[in-house]
Amino acid sequence: MLSRPKPGESEVDLLHFQSQFLAAGAAPAVQLVKKGSRKSGDATQDQSPLQDHRDVVKLNDLPDLPPALVPAPPKRARPSLGCPLPEDEDPEEKLNRHDQHITAVLTKIIERDTSSVTVNLPVPSGVAFPAVFHRSQENRGKLVTSGKRSIFAQEIAARRVSESRVLSAEEVVPNLDPPEGAVTCETPTPRDHILGNSHSFQGPHLITGKGLRGQEAQQEAQTIHKENVARLQAMDPEEILQEQQRLLAQLDPSLVAFLRSHSRTHEQKGEKATKEQRPGEPSVPVTKEEPIKSASPSEPTKEDKLEPGVPAQTLPVTPHKEWLHMDSVELEKLHWTQDLPPLRRQQTQERMQARFSLQGELLPPDVDLPTHLGLHHHGEEAERAGYSLQELFHLTRSRVSQQRTLALHVLSQVISRAQAGEFGEQLVGSVLQLLLDAGFLFLLRFSLDDRVDGVIAAAVRALRALLVAPGDEELLDSTFSWYHGASVFPLMPSRKDKEDEGEDEEPPGEKAKKKMPEEEHRPPPDLARYDVIKGLLATNLLPRLRYVLEVTCPGPTVVLDIMAVLIRLARHSLESATRVLECPRLVETIVREFLPTCWAPIGGGPTPSLHKVPCAAAMKLLRVLASAGRNIAARLLNSFDLRSHLCRFIAEAPQELPLPPEEAETLCTEAFRLWAVAASYGHGSELYRELYPVLMRASQAVPMELSNHPLQPLSMQRIASLLTLLTQLTLAASNTCNESTSDPGVYLSAPTSSVTWTQVSGLQPLVEPCLKQALKLLPRPEMWSALGPVPTACLLFLNAYYQTWSQQPSLCPEDWLQDMERLLEELLLPLLSQPPLSRLWDSLRHCSPLCNPLSCTPAPEALSSLVSLRCIRGCPPVSLAGSASPFPFLTALLSLFNTLARIHKGICGQLAAVLAAPGLQNYFLQCVAPGTAPPLTPFSAWALRHEYHLQYLVLSLAQKVAAFQPVLTTNTALLHAMALALLSRLLPGSEYLAQELLLSCVFRLEFLPEYASGGPEAADFSDQLSLGSSGDHQCGRGALLVQACQDLPSIRSCYLTHCSPARASLLASQALHRGDLQQVSTLLLPVPKETLLPTDWPFLPLIQLYHQASDTPSGVPPVDTLGTAMRVLQWVLVLESWRPEALWTVPPAARLARLMCVFLVDSELFREIPVQRLVAALLARLCQPQVLPSLNLDCPLPGLTSFPDLYASFLEHFEAVSFGDHLFGALVLLPLQRRFSVTLRLALFGEHVGALRALGLPLSQLPVSLECYTGPPEDNLALLQLYFRTLVTGALRPHWCPVLYAVAVAHVNSFIFSQDPKSSDEVKAVQRSMLQRTWLLADECLRQHLLHYKLPSSSLPEGFELYSQLPPLRQQHLQRMASGVLQNGVSET
Repeated sequence: MLSRPKPGESEVDLLHFQSQFLAAGAAPAVQLVKKGSRKSGDATQDQSPLQDHRDVVKLNDLPDLPPALVPAPPKRARPSLGCPLPEDEDPEEKLNRHDQHITAVLTKIIERDTSSVTVNLPVPSGVAFPAVFHRSQENRGKLVTSGKRSIFAQEIAARRVSESRVLSAEEVVPNLDPPEGAVTCETPTPRDHILGNSHSFQGPHLITGKGLRGQEAQQEAQTIHKENVARLQAMDPEEILQEQQRLLAQLDPSLVAFLRSHSRTHEQKGEKATKEQRPGEPSVPVTKEEPIKSASPSEPTKEDKLEPGVPAQTLPVTPHKEWLHMDSVELEKLHWTQDLPPLRRQQTQERMQARFSLQGELLPPDVDLPTHLGLHHHGEEAERAGYSLQELFHLTRSRVSQQRTLALHVLSQVISRAQAGEFGEQLVGSVLQLLLDAGFLFLLRFSLDDRVDGVIAAAVRALRALLVAPGDEELLDSTFSWYHGASVFPLMPSRKDKEDEGEDEEPPGEKAKKKMPEEEHRPPPDLARYDVIKGLLATNLLPRLRYVLEVTCPGPTVVLDIMAVLIRLARHSLESATRVLECPRLVETIVREFLPTCWAPIGGGPTPSLHKVPCAAAMKLLRVLASAGRNIAARLLNSFDLRSHLCRFIAEAPQELPLPPEEAETLCTEAFRLWAVAASYGHGSELYRELYPVLMRASQAVPMELSNHPLQPLSMQRIASLLTLLTQLTLAASNTCNESTSDPGVYLSAPTSSVTWTQVSGLQPLVEPCLKQALKLLPRPEMWSALGPVPTACLLFLNAYYQTWSQQPSLCPEDWLQDMERLLEELLLPLLSQPPLSRLWDSLRHCSPLCNPLSCTPAPEALSSLVSLRCIRGCPPVSLAGSASPFPFLTALLSLFNTLARIHKGICGQLAAVLAAPGLQNYFLQCVAPGTAPPLTPFSAWALRHEYHLQYLVLSLAQKVAAFQPVLTTNTALLHAMALALLSRLLPGSEYLAQELLLSCVFRLEFLPEYASGGPEAADFSDQLSLGSSGDHQCGRGALLVQACQDLPSIRSCYLTHCSPARASLLASQALHRGDLQQVSTLLLPVPKETLLPTDWPFLPLIQLYHQASDTPSGVPPVDTLGTAMRVLQWVLVLESWRPEALWTVPPAARLARLMCVFLVDSELFREIPVQRLVAALLARLCQPQVLPSLNLDCPLPGLTSFPDLYASFLEHFEAVSFGDHLFGALVLLPLQRRFSVTLRLALFGEHVGALRALGLPLSQLPVSLECYTGPPEDNLALLQLYFRTLVTGALRPHWCPVLYAVAVAHVNSFIFSQDPKSSDEVKAVQRSMLQRTWLLADECLRQHLLHYKLPSSSLPEGFELYSQLPPLRQQHLQRMASGVLQNGVSET
């Protein structure tokens, strides 16, 4: 007996039990009984208990794929007892036969078979979303084919056509059952006319079986088609028409239109096929046995192919079959062998694409060049010669290295010519900006990673052409020996990023900490958009350049280009210079490979390689790196053993070095400059002992070299660099003395200089002969220009020499004083009396960038993201940096004069002759005259800094001279005006000069000669308007000026407190200008974003008080508000009275806004009597007839976002704290003049009507004429209604506000009596209503004023004259209005 399954047994055990049960054939314990219908009463009980065919589960033979989806057989309905169905009839078929509704066709749905459908992934594109596909595009793509197809594309197209023909034939054949042979056409019957001529019943048009399996699709479509045909054949024509109308009524019209268009398409295809047959030939259907001829893929067509050997008339050479790859000829690809099409002449002014030659020259669009030049190609506009930028970009990605090299070469030539300004206005836009926007920067970076040396060389050349502007390095090298010429601005963009806006008040350290993480994570393209250098450094450019130098060993040109690029990167900023220094093995490779101490002699020919040969560019790179910071210079000297290299190249004369002469001179010059830069920080002074004999020998040879003619420019640069080195070593000796007398804790971090005064005291006898020899060439301008910076360097050395000598405490002062007198008598006084020196003073105006703003115009290709010093005119001889410039020599001469005057007070009178030079006075007059200032560009900042040095030294000398003897009045006033102008123009890096000007010239009584020459009395006499008591002389402007001059020390203290620069910047600038080498941290100046002080710096303390009052809680005034406000107002009054040109850059509207800040600072400040008098005097100056027309409140004002907003807050403050103060009211009334914006008047009469009661300023104290308020007539309807409402309601009364009462009466009277025919209906209605209400006024006085107003008059109590009797026209107009009022009143009663 079989056991039952137990718990825990698996499925395998169950299957085993099942197999045993079936093998035994035993009876089952449970019998399945199927019950029949209850009505039939018979049950199938005679079924066998066990059948042989049972379903057995077999896990091993299960298929991997599920079975195909096949429609289930139709179910047959179970018949009832009363109505048995015939055995051969299906109830479902009967139901479908009798169902006439449209949904009957939707009852049988077969799922679409997608097993054979190919799935195509979307094609990747460069846009965010794929393009939307339209059916119209598919049809258009099928109809329109491109005229240029390759052989491969033609073969594929022919194969697709043949496959489509085979497929169409296979679809047509199963639908036909024709006899063997041809089938003739039958005569159409009326039924055919009803069904349509196109209805041939040859196959379905709409149903294709698409979506089903192959054979099933054709069978199902054919079955449906046969059913449709059989049903149509069984119907009468009337029934067909009736069913057609019924279907059209039930179907959607859009669906009907689609079906008709589909049928019409098939008809057109059939007609086209019929027309293609020969005339008279009957249509023969294609049977399945009939073969189908298809075009072979290799068979050429007549349109696209040409058989080899067949002569072609359009080709210059007939191709033959025997030629290689000429078995299939493509005419389109042989078109390049034909002659070029004729050059099209441009008939219009339409812009054309720029094309360039292989040398980067811009080719005219109509130039016709021969083809042998290689400028014609097979791109667009083949008839035009040259390459466009787009085509050059395409060539840079070519697989052929020669093409990549050529493209990069041409692009570098284009960039060089663009930076040189050769294109001018011939091109629209900037070529450099266009290239950068197109990704040219990163294209060069990718090209540097190329494996071909030629491509790398071309990429490096293009990178140099892009980064290094022509003339920048020559300019900076030639001015290295100028007064502070080694200090330069970093060549980095001053434009702030969007993230930095609003962060100006943050300290630079915190701002750098915030920016550093952001810049590290920003991608290079975003960095390059604002700063090209930062974007390049983010692409690991430095390691790649190191690899090129160290591994590939390029040629000399590539090495020089890389050095130029590295120099440009080092000049960018301290951060960039640090990255160059810290790049692994970069500086080490440069020192090892290009600054060796031993090398093989070089012949006279070109050098094949610069490796293991000294290179001057490498020495210059180290010098530029050292200029970036003290720590970098120390690391270069200590980590790379530069001391031995400097000794090697300085110990030997340039003529003795085994190098080409020019390279030897330049190498020696750069070695001197590198040592001078290191000495600027106090480094490298130990080399002085080792090279002392060399320096002495070189200094002794200088006079002899200066006497040789012609003078060599490279030799002059070397001599000037030598003198600059001696200057820095001499200053190092003065710092040695300062270290012993100063606080020892200050210099803990700085190295101790080993140069002493004893070691440098013997240099003066060597330098003075050089200066004397140079001054002999001053009368000869051409020889003087050839000297270059040598005379300047000599004067600067003498300046440092006497400065250091005077700081030696162990020496007798009488020695250096006597030596100064000797120098003055032997050298300087004869120089001052020479006419050539006067010629130099006269040429200041012609070479000044301040007097010639156009000389600083930026070049057309200047980029904000790539800073350079190039300007549109370069550096002509007559310019600040030109060869004929007097600025370097005169600046050095003035520096020496200042040092002598500071040390020896007795020679100040003899040096004062410099200040009386006519050329200098004319130059200062032009500098202080009103004019357009040069734009602040990198070149203008560099040039103006050197010009400001000269101006400051003149003022400093004048201050020293004025302390011992009086200066002429005219000269003193001019010098003071120059000091005020210079103070507002100084750039970052000159903080020490600004501080010295505030301490000396600006607030010195000696520079205000008007105080002692009757200036206050003249001011009282010239005043025509006074808001105070005219009888008290202490209230006049003269008394205020006298008091201001007496308070100049307090005024100076106030401005030193509020206008002094930051302490860190001040100390850095002070160390640089004083020569405190141990305190100099870098020779890079701050980025010149703007001037140190704003143009309205006299109001700066007052503006700071206003901001402090706005930020502090209410009721807590800033500290010493009264004293600060008084000092500012006193100084502004002095400038307004005696130096009006100092405030020309501040518009009168801005000055008025600053005066309003006095009342907004504190609620009690304006009540102080001194403040009242000063504000009244300044307001009177603003209301002068010559100043008032320039008062424009509608234009943007510097430092003010919106004047209406300031005026609204001013009205609120007046309404709250004024208590009817007349001066406060005068300032409120001044912006309400008719010519100013109506917004200001609406603010008073609409939002601050309560302030009218406090505006009790009498008409006699009004600072401007009353006609400024009453004319022309007001045309703003809203304001006129406000005028009328305040008058009628009593808010505006003559004893409360006499000025505005007269103004309102004048404008309302002009409006109600105006009879302008162009007025709108709304204006006429308001005018009629206002006149009627005036006629009905109960206030007889106001009615009389509004109706009988005549003219404004400040002398009358009311402020205007009245008509004794109205003019006839007004009387008639008033009678018409009055009659209308009476009629309306009668009709209403």
